[in-house]
Amino acid sequence: MANVLPPVTSLKRIALDLLFPPWCIGCGREGDYLCGNCRRSLPVIVPPVCPRCGRPRTPGASCPGCIEEPADIDGIRAPFLFDGAIRRAVHELKYRNLRALVPALARFLNDYLAENPLPAEVLVPVPLHPRRLRERGYNQSALLARELGKLTGLPVVERGFVRHRYVSPQARSADVNERRRNVAGAFAGTSPEGLEGRQVLLIDDVSTSGTTLNACAGVLKSAGAASVWGLTLALEL
Repeated sequence: MANVLPPVTSLKRIALDLLFPPWCIGCGREGDYLCGNCRRSLPVIVPPVCPRCGRPRTPGASCPGCIEEPADIDGIRAPFLFDGAIRRAVHELKYRNLRALVPALARFLNDYLAENPLPAEVLVPVPLHPRRLRERGYNQSALLARELGKLTGLPVVERGFVRHRYVSPQARSADVNERRRNVAGAFAGTSPEGLEGRQVLLIDDVSTSGTTLNACAGVLKSAGAASVWGLTLALEL
C-alpha cells in the first residue's frame, strides 16, 4: 500500500503554516515570505557593473575608488541593490531570526550564478566573531552558504577561518576609511582545509563598501586560495 502521508517533518511544517501562516515581508500579504509581486519589484542590478565592486557603472568604467585602491578580492557580485523588500528580508534574517527566509534567499544567489557564472570550487561564508555568534545564535552568511551548497553541489568550508577581533557592525561605520580600520587584522586563517589552489566563492549577506570581503580575501589567499570572489545578496550604494 502506497504511503500517502507526508513525512513527519512535512506534517510539522503544515501545522506551523496553519497556526502561523507566512506573511510577505514586503507587503504583508499572507501566503509567502516574499510574494510574487514583491519578487518582481526587487531592485535587480542591471549590467554594466564595476568589474571589481559590482556596482552599476557606465560601460567599461570602474569606480574611482576601485581604480585607486589595491585589492585582494578578485571581484564582488550581487543580484540586488540593498533596498526595498530585499533590505527588509536581510534585516528579518539577520536581526529577527527569520531563518525560514534562507531557502528563498539562497535560490536568488543560485539563480544569479546560473546566469552569471563566477570561478567557484568551494564556498566560504564570512565568519562572525564568537561573541556576536553567541548573541545572535547563528551566522546568517553560513546559513546562506550551506543552502547554496545544496543547490550548487559545491562544498562549504567553515572551519579554520575565524574572526578573532570584535568590531562594530560595518553599517554603523561613518566612511570607507573607518570601515577599513574596523576590519584591519580582524580575520585570521588558523588552518583552512581544502582551500589551497582552489577557487573560493566568499558568501555574505550584504556588501557595504567591500572592505570586509577584501579583508577575508587577503586571509584566504594567504592560506593558498587561487582566487577569491565575493557573492552577496545585495550591494549598498
